[in-house]
Amino acid sequence: MSKPLAIVKSLDHLVLTCANATRTAQWYTEHLGMKLETFTPASDPLATPRMALKYGSQKINLHQKGAEFEPKATTALPGTADLCFLVGQDTNLDEVIQGFQDRGITVLEGGKTVARTGAQGPIQSIYVRDPDGNLIE
Repeated sequence: MSKPLAIVKSLDHLVLTCANATRTAQWYTEHLGMKLETFTPASDPLATPRMALKYGSQKINLHQKGAEFEPKATTALPGTADLCFLVGQDTNLDEVIQGFQDRGITVLEGGKTVARTGAQGPIQSIYVRDPDGNLIE
């Protein structure tokens, strides 16, 4: 086995390709409390402004389908992601489920929390879909 070229320590950002980036941004800010940021890359300050969702020390960059920024994934399509986010220990998951349902968002897995295994061990999960159909845990 060869020696790794680098040792990854954390995730900085990921990219979601969206059918409607504005609608996607609104969903994540309204329902998951993420903060919308608009920016231009330091390497090209005259470039088209980009949208990102910030949470904790990470962010999600949003690409509009058909107007993706280069370079991009080989198959950049809306609805192809499966993301798991962590919430604070003091979050009442039953209240979160009820809140999603009150807002007309279908909670999968029978509308209940389910036991899963996260990166650090056991977690309780709630599954919904964002406007593009991405699976959100």
